[in-house]
Amino acid sequence: MRESENEVPRPQVQDGGGIPYLGERLILNMSAEADRTRPFVSRRGEELQVVLPPDAEPRKALEAWYRRQARAEVSVRLDAAVARAGRSYTTLQIRGQRTRWASCSTSGAMSFNWRLLLAPEEILDYVVEHEVAHLDVQDHSQRFWRLLASRSPRWREHEAWLRRHGHALRL
Repeated sequence: MRESENEVPRPQVQDGGGIPYLGERLILNMSAEADRTRPFVSRRGEELQVVLPPDAEPRKALEAWYRRQARAEVSVRLDAAVARAGRSYTTLQIRGQRTRWASCSTSGAMSFNWRLLLAPEEILDYVVEHEVAHLDVQDHSQRFWRLLASRSPRWREHEAWLRRHGHALRL
């Protein structure tokens, strides 16, 4: 089920609850197994199966799953964006920064916040394009914004969405 681009659904971390994932709502199927030593999280369609050891914190297991998914989701988008731009990057890191969505160093090292997967897909795509534009222009000058507009024409909408809803992208 697709969520509205203008809404940020509140995560319901409980059996039968839902969590956002790139504009979709995944339904949690949570259980505990006494003999399990590590959490198991697996997606099947719109369902996210979460099997936990006793006394495990479900949010930690979900964050670890989001971090793994973020690496896959971001790397595909980043590789495509740098190919379109005729550029390259050096490394990709997935982090959980509190104040940044992403960054691009002067050496081409890219870092993205896993919480972007809690936003609609268009927002992640915008942030990737924003960082790839920094491979050409490191600052936020008029030249940078013109370049970004050529690659992401709706960048102002996406930037406004992040300012308006970014604080709600939490598990």
